[in-house]
Amino acid sequence: MADIRAAAESVFREESGRIIAGLIRISGSFDRAEEALQEAFTSALASWPVQGIPRNPAAWIMAVAQRKLIDAARRERTRLEKQDALKYETQIMGSMPVVEFEEATMDFPDDRLRLIFTCCHAALNVEAQVALTLRTLGGLSTPEIARAFLVPEPTLAQRLVRAKRKIHEACIPYEVPPRERLPERLTAVQATIYLIFNEGYAASSGKDLVRNDICAEAIRLGRMLCELLPLEAENIGLLALMLLHHSRREARVIDGQLVTLEEQDRSRWDRNTISEGLTLVEKALRLSPAGPYQLQAAIAALHAEAGTPEDTDWAQIAALYEKLLEMNPSPVIALNHAVAIAMSRGLQEGLNRIDELGRTRVLDQYYLFHAARADLLRRLKQNGEAAAAYTKAAALANNPVEVDFLNKRLRQLRAE
Repeated sequence: MADIRAAAESVFREESGRIIAGLIRISGSFDRAEEALQEAFTSALASWPVQGIPRNPAAWIMAVAQRKLIDAARRERTRLEKQDALKYETQIMGSMPVVEFEEATMDFPDDRLRLIFTCCHAALNVEAQVALTLRTLGGLSTPEIARAFLVPEPTLAQRLVRAKRKIHEACIPYEVPPRERLPERLTAVQATIYLIFNEGYAASSGKDLVRNDICAEAIRLGRMLCELLPLEAENIGLLALMLLHHSRREARVIDGQLVTLEEQDRSRWDRNTISEGLTLVEKALRLSPAGPYQLQAAIAALHAEAGTPEDTDWAQIAALYEKLLEMNPSPVIALNHAVAIAMSRGLQEGLNRIDELGRTRVLDQYYLFHAARADLLRRLKQNGEAAAAYTKAAALANNPVEVDFLNKRLRQLRAE
């Protein structure tokens, strides 16, 4: 039974985003699709121990979920035949053939692109767009998304409910919009993909810091977006940025311990991925004036090109962050700019900028603010203040790998 449960959980972890996208296309309803998916996994846990694990578990789940949708629609039609919206939905589902388990197919790429652009419709605000796509296509839980947004979980849950209701009430079509309407939704789509990547790159829950499956999913979506709009420079910049970050995946955590960029064994970096990322950065920068993703990719490229930490062109990185800050004056970018200033112009100047940012209190609950401040204080041999900053950072961090790293730094300071 343990093997059966592990197989079902594996399908859910790896394929739920693909399956839910297909179910939403079939049903026209986020809630119905999610309910059918859950029922299909329950059926798998009951059926697979008796019949064995099917050759194509994801297709099996999809076929069962599809039958669940049809059965639910028929029951509702019996009770509420006079409701036009339900008639329309059940007519569509009633006309679908029942697909045999092993013959079931899912048009994964098209369905997931439809889902992204549906979630990122202009009728929804940006926060709802990103949250809904992460919940459905990315398969992230409500607490994980709430932490990504730095908002309370109930607030995030309300956004999801309102977003689904808006899609239903406004009859937002489940489609990839025509090319002339793509730009209005593209910014939110890019943000969604990048947040999915970030959740995989530095997981907000669970025992692992890096979730390569989620990173790979975001990169796959980034490639699809580039195929859809091959001359959109920011799409290319986004893909390059994700690839360059992902190239360091084997060096970031060793034996369960976080390794900082400065301390990483650069021979473990994926040179093929770096080469592809650098090529894409150059291509993106040639296409148009640099946008935010192109600038971030250029920063990542400078890190990737440095053979040693001492070779890093921090002055150029600081200049790129300054341009990025002009486009998007967010406190997180300001923090990164301050760190680049510290590494290029002087630790004290960078610390002064961080302390000035701290006086706004906008990043009080952002553990990386306190971690960055602690690191500069440590380098400046201000161990008492550094220890206090590390303590606060560790209290705010969620991932145990990051918490262990911060506590390790704290122990090292106290031992000096």
